[in-house]
Amino acid sequence: MTDSVEFPPTTFAALAAPAVDRAFVSGIRAPGPKGRDVVMAHGGAAAGFLIDLRNPLAAGRRLSRDELAALNRYRDPAAFHEGLAASVAHGLLTEAPDGTVAATVPGHAFLRDLFALHREALTAQWGGQEARIDRLNGALARTLAAAAQTGGIAWRAQAPPYETDQTPPAVRLLNRLSTLRWHRADAHAAAWQAAGLTADEMVALPPGPARDQIEQETNARNAAPFAALSAAERVTMLADLAALP
Repeated sequence: MTDSVEFPPTTFAALAAPAVDRAFVSGIRAPGPKGRDVVMAHGGAAAGFLIDLRNPLAAGRRLSRDELAALNRYRDPAAFHEGLAASVAHGLLTEAPDGTVAATVPGHAFLRDLFALHREALTAQWGGQEARIDRLNGALARTLAAAAQTGGIAWRAQAPPYETDQTPPAVRLLNRLSTLRWHRADAHAAAWQAAGLTADEMVALPPGPARDQIEQETNARNAAPFAALSAAERVTMLADLAALP
C-alpha cells in the first residue's frame, strides 16, 4: 500500500483530520465512568475545566487570557468565564494579577490522577498495539516539531505535549494527538477569519460552497507539518490510526 499510494500534504491533511480525531476521542474517553468519578472527586465541573488544558498546566506553564480565549473560541464567553472562575474558586487554578492562570497543588493532584487513569485505560484499550504506537509516536514527534513553524496562538499554548521519561507510550500518543489537533484548530480559525467571519458566524454557517471553501483553506494551512513525513510515512500513519482499537 505504501509503495502504490501517495498523498500530497494538503490532501493528507484532509484525510488525517478525522483519523486523528477518532483516535484522540477514543483515547480520551477510554476511562469511561471512571473518568467521571475522578472528575467528581476533584470538584466536578471545576475540575473538568482543566481537562482541555492538561498538557500546559501539567508542565507548569502559565496561560494568558488571550491563550485561554483562543483555546475556547467556540464557547459562550459567559460560560467560559464562569468555568474559569469556578476552577479558581475551587482552588484548582490560581490567577495572577496579570490575568495568567496556572495549576495549584490540588490542580496538579487532579491532573496526576487523570494521567494515571488514562495510563490504566489505554493499557487495556490499546494493548497489543505497541509497534503501531511506537511508529505513530515517532511520526508525530517529527510532525509536531515541524508544526512549531506554523502553529498559531492555541498551538503555542498547548505545545509541546506534556510527557516525562516515565510517560507510557500510549499516554504519550494521546497527548501528542491532542496537541496536533490544536494546529488544525488555529488553521481553521485563520481560514474563517480570512473569510471575514466571526466564531459565532462560523458555527452557524450551513453546509455549502462557503463552508467547503473554508475547509479547503484549513487543509492548505494545516498541511505544512505533514511535509516532514515521506509519502509512505503518511500512508502508514493513516493505516496505524485507523487500526487502533
